Amino acid sequence: MSIAKQLKRIFQVAPDQAGQRLDVFLAQQAPDITRSAAARLIREGNVRVAGRVVKPGLPLKAGDQLEMEIPPPVPTRLEAQALPLQVVYEDTDLAVVNKPAGMVTHPAPGHPDRTLVNALLHHLTGLSGIGGEERPGIVHRLDKDTSGLMLVAKNDRAHRALSAAIQARTVQRWYKTVVWGKLTVVPRLVENQLGRDPKNRQLYTVVAQGRLSSTRIESQEIIGSGFSLWEVKLNTGRTHQIRVHSRHLGCPVVGDRVYGKSAEARLLSGLKLPRPERQLLHSTRLVFQHPITGAQLEFNAPLPEDMTVFIQACRTRNRT
Repeated sequence: MSIAKQLKRIFQVAPDQAGQRLDVFLAQQAPDITRSAAARLIREGNVRVAGRVVKPGLPLKAGDQLEMEIPPPVPTRLEAQALPLQVVYEDTDLAVVNKPAGMVTHPAPGHPDRTLVNALLHHLTGLSGIGGEERPGIVHRLDKDTSGLMLVAKNDRAHRALSAAIQARTVQRWYKTVVWGKLTVVPRLVENQLGRDPKNRQLYTVVAQGRLSSTRIESQEIIGSGFSLWEVKLNTGRTHQIRVHSRHLGCPVVGDRVYGKSAEARLLSGLKLPRPERQLLHSTRLVFQHPITGAQLEFNAPLPEDMTVFIQACRTRNRT
């Protein structure tokens, strides 16, 4: 784990920025810092407004001077574990890995180990520390039961640049997913506001006061039996975004126990189709500019076996 010197930044609030929340302001002014990371820095006393330690929700005034310090990363105490993991690409600054379904990205309540981070500590020679002790190297996440390509930063300089590129939407991410039903118009851009479901705070849904979320369904293949295979481009990266947008369009992801069809097991049994053990969603393609060399990089990952088995079963049934 690299130990960087403490980084200090100073900002001043312009008249047209007055009234903004402190954490929102910092996330906008420092594109390599997410809003959640900014809020954490504020709560830990690393941000001062006019020399005072304040709260993330503080409304700013024109002329306020902010001082933000990014402390050096804390060496992780997480254990390196020899878990199966395909490293698609690695250099001195970053890696691209193919995360298997069923693997949590980083330690969290209920998942103290056997995560992607534990595997990364074993397979890679170094990880950035910006994500904190529990999330070294993690630039973006995939849900536990979503498989496929992920970017990993091996030093803090690369991490900051990759985070800024994701926020600027210059990291291009494609997925493939099997959904119930079909769309009448494809390609199709889905843009709305996503936020926590007011009826269940553990879920996400379309809400008026949510965060802008953008998904483009690039192509659709009807695979029979009332199912479609979509290629999806993720323009923003909100939690559960593709799964929520699929449900919003009336085409929930097959195998999704949270946002999918409530009677899916019975319906699949009636169709004599296998019931997937997880949502059939896979990150298939990454295109981005190397954060240090500037080289254009592209990586692809084939569909995993469980998705190909289900797709073939749909096609076989459609022919009989």
